[in-house]
Amino acid sequence: MKRLLAIIIDGLLGASVGALIERVIVPALLDTSGAADTSYALLASGLGAAIYIIAGLAAKSSIGGVSLGIDTPEGRSLRTVSHLGWLTLSVFIVGGWIITAISPIEFFSGDGLAGAGRIFQALITPEFDIIGEAVSAMIVTIFTAFMATVVAVPISFLLSFPAARNVMSETPLTKTIYVILRVILNIMRSMEPIIWAIIFSVWVGIGPFAGMLALVVHTVASLTKQYSEQIEDVNSGPIEAISATGASRIQVLWFAIVPQCVIPFLSFTIYRWDINVRMATIIGFVGGGGIGTLLTQYQGVAKYNEVGTLVILITAVVWILDVVSARVREALR
Repeated sequence: MKRLLAIIIDGLLGASVGALIERVIVPALLDTSGAADTSYALLASGLGAAIYIIAGLAAKSSIGGVSLGIDTPEGRSLRTVSHLGWLTLSVFIVGGWIITAISPIEFFSGDGLAGAGRIFQALITPEFDIIGEAVSAMIVTIFTAFMATVVAVPISFLLSFPAARNVMSETPLTKTIYVILRVILNIMRSMEPIIWAIIFSVWVGIGPFAGMLALVVHTVASLTKQYSEQIEDVNSGPIEAISATGASRIQVLWFAIVPQCVIPFLSFTIYRWDINVRMATIIGFVGGGGIGTLLTQYQGVAKYNEVGTLVILITAVVWILDVVSARVREALR
């Protein structure tokens, strides 16, 4: 199975390299458009995938195999993997440079530097007349993150057990539940909170409730993963000892697994609340309420002195929470 996955990784890398060369790098060198005929892109992708797969099979070692830990290249195979690795990295860097239109000339242009200077000058001369409004919005942001964490923790705790491989490996049914739950959690986690905030803003309306729901979804997915991985790493000795007494499955989970996970769970939870405060600021940009919404309003009308006040407040609060959460996590260890 891992070998098949390694081949798939090699194929995807090769296809990506081929597509980047044909769609991005060559058109940039020739100063032409790369979107004329998709058949050439498919041909380049297929050729790139074939080269990477064949090279890996011939050398009996590949980038995919190394990344999965099933290959330890030496001699000729090491040279093959190294060459393909450097080729991939080089193409990705060149392609990324072209796609993102990086331009040092524009970055250091006189007009650009002058405009940036005006913005930074406004940011370092904040308008403190709005401090009351800013503090009120910051409180909304903090409690949006806090309530999202409070709601997400019990849900994550309950889901972490069926999401742990060592708990769900007994029967085909439990294995199926484990796989399905993992897939759902991966999908939930792959969508950033700002996307969930957009969805919930349409669902329940613009405001902190939408922001809280967005953070709940992402927090449940992230904490469940962290909790379940901690459960998978527990010492099996207490589990075997309590199981030998004839305890039920629930009793084994509660008395053998939970005591080993309480402290890490608390540490993960505190760290997650710290993350949620930062995320709550960002989702305010798309209708999640709090100081992010206020920041969007002032930035939209180019009131950068007021923006400077909000930036100072956000920085101070995030720094304080970061220090406090770090101290609490250290104390828990």
